[in-house]
Amino acid sequence: MTDIIKSIILGIIEGITEFLPISSTGHLIIANQFISFEESFTNMFDVVIQLGAILSVIYYFRKDIIPKSLNIAENKRIFDIWFRAAVGVVPALILGAAFGSFLEEKLFNPVVVSTMLVIGGLVLIFIDRKDRPSRFHDVATMDYKTVLLIGLIQCMAMIPGTSRSAATIIGAMLLGADRKTAAEFSFFLAIPTMIAASGYSLLKHHASLNSHDLLVLGVGFVVSFIVALLVIAFLMNFIRKHTFQSFGYYRIVLGIVILAWIFLW
Repeated sequence: MTDIIKSIILGIIEGITEFLPISSTGHLIIANQFISFEESFTNMFDVVIQLGAILSVIYYFRKDIIPKSLNIAENKRIFDIWFRAAVGVVPALILGAAFGSFLEEKLFNPVVVSTMLVIGGLVLIFIDRKDRPSRFHDVATMDYKTVLLIGLIQCMAMIPGTSRSAATIIGAMLLGADRKTAAEFSFFLAIPTMIAASGYSLLKHHASLNSHDLLVLGVGFVVSFIVALLVIAFLMNFIRKHTFQSFGYYRIVLGIVILAWIFLW
């Protein structure tokens, strides 16, 4: 299998899974057991193609998050969203810098991913079944204490298989956001979180990249952007009529199947 075909397949997996609460990192780790590049490039590829998915968020929500001017009064809601995203990302930046490398070394394996898929699925179903009143119906109205707590809960996603979007959605719903607001905030919070992660990976590894590596990264980047854009549109339409529970059941089934494959075959 050529590197370009691998890049396309992994880009599709990333685009589909980044914003659904099913763990893109977990799916990529599992996929890397069958389709992968050289280890150091695989680690960077998995992070950098997430940037393509993140740019799809910026494009899809461009009217909500790109100000027409720097006048705060004219673009109050947009700046309110960015301020909240900036506050929400602080815990991930601090804890990621402190423990990211250690967790990547110790926990990035199929057993941990599968276990967290099951646990996260159970939690997602339990939280979404609870009938609780919603205090927040717009990201721009969320108070900063709530935003910071959601950002702290998001850090659970440092354990692969947890899912950054699932952790953010669960945290937001637990703290009073409705489904739509929880999903939107998971998108907005992903922007600074994943740009920081991708930028760090590029700075760390860019010197070792050759023209072929850049082509492979570029293909994966474009594929993940296109697929993620379609998935965002699907999810925002889906949650208007459905709960997140189906994603929880998917996580549980996938996790059990992988654990059975690991220990029985």
